[in-house]
Amino acid sequence: MSNEALEFSKDTVVFDTVFTTVGSSTRLFKIYNRSSRPVQVSNIYLEGGASSPFRFNLDGVSDIQFSDIEIPGNDSLFGFVEVTLGENNQLNPLVIEDKIRFSTNGVEQEVLLVAWGQDAYFHYKDLNEGVWPNDKPHVIYDYAAVDSAKSLIIQEGTKIHLHKNSLLYVYKGELTINGDVNNKVVFEGDRLEPFYEDVKGQYYGIYFEKALPSTINHTIIKNATAGVHVFSEDENNPDYTVMITNTEIFNCSSYGIFNYSGGYIKGENLNVHNNNQYAYFSLEGADHDFRHCQFLGYGTDGDQPAVAIKNYFTRSDGITYIGAINEGNFYNSIIDGSGNNQLVYDTISSTNPINYNYTNNLIKNEDNQSGETGFTNNLWNLNPNFENIQESIFKIKLNSSLINAGAPSFATTNDIEENPRGPQPDIGAYEVN
Repeated sequence: MSNEALEFSKDTVVFDTVFTTVGSSTRLFKIYNRSSRPVQVSNIYLEGGASSPFRFNLDGVSDIQFSDIEIPGNDSLFGFVEVTLGENNQLNPLVIEDKIRFSTNGVEQEVLLVAWGQDAYFHYKDLNEGVWPNDKPHVIYDYAAVDSAKSLIIQEGTKIHLHKNSLLYVYKGELTINGDVNNKVVFEGDRLEPFYEDVKGQYYGIYFEKALPSTINHTIIKNATAGVHVFSEDENNPDYTVMITNTEIFNCSSYGIFNYSGGYIKGENLNVHNNNQYAYFSLEGADHDFRHCQFLGYGTDGDQPAVAIKNYFTRSDGITYIGAINEGNFYNSIIDGSGNNQLVYDTISSTNPINYNYTNNLIKNEDNQSGETGFTNNLWNLNPNFENIQESIFKIKLNSSLINAGAPSFATTNDIEENPRGPQPDIGAYEVN
């Protein structure tokens, strides 16, 4: 037997913020015998014992203590650790520690376990109305719903974390998200490890079905499947379905915004980018009015366009449904991306109207439609001169052709960062001052 001590792949196993009462993901570390001869580990144990919030598994066996474990020469064992933290009844995260101790040939060694526990409000298939408090994060499992004729207000600074395939679902109700430029509302997944910072499709998104007029302001929606999904219209709602302003939607596995079968979306100062398929997808007839928005097809699968608009869809019953596009407006906006055609229409003639108006936009498309009805004073196929596409910094530079190229009659008062727009506004979500 060897008289040497052990080596470890890491001396500290760290769990970034873990929501209390919810089990963590599993962390791995390796225990090495660097000697050519076997080594006998007389004792391996979790210092906190049975009362520890941490769970330890050694090479596939879970326990709090192991005795007389032999590691062959130049071999290793796997250590797996998980943690479930109880509520700490505090607004701020609480640090929890424990140790796994090893006794080998009279040498005492340890691996430190550290976790930050964060209390949260949990929603599991529940109905919601009133005002969500913003002192702790909200975690959604499966769905949190705003039902018919009900209203939910989400205050500035609220952090919403959604589990896999989960959604915030508004059915014939009203959702008001009141973010602030300096205190945004954030929607993201519930996996908080650094690895998941930019993993797409961690949850579904925000789903509006026949909703009453709803608003989303100063919000970040990231890593969803479809960031905002709008389906159909409420026959009792004569106005828009959703008004989205000063909001960034990015890194979705399908669409940034999906507008389906009769929805009506108004958007101002939007930055929608780095989604796998489309930044904006309109299907089976839906209305939109976008001003100073950026729909960017960088990071899409293949050469998918930034904006795709279809007035029809063949449903599972085999019937092709054709909807109306009563309003299809883009003003002072950017439609750009890595492929050559970033605006794609696919329409079927019918008695339903197809109305669109593109005025003072930058559009990247091989087919320059400047002479066609509905296209007025647009810039075609110019480099927008963003600050850094690779780093997703989509502010325009001072030498951009988009400076002062917008139409004042369609301008928003301020830009996405609440900077005032000049009398001759810039195209896009950001005003260069």
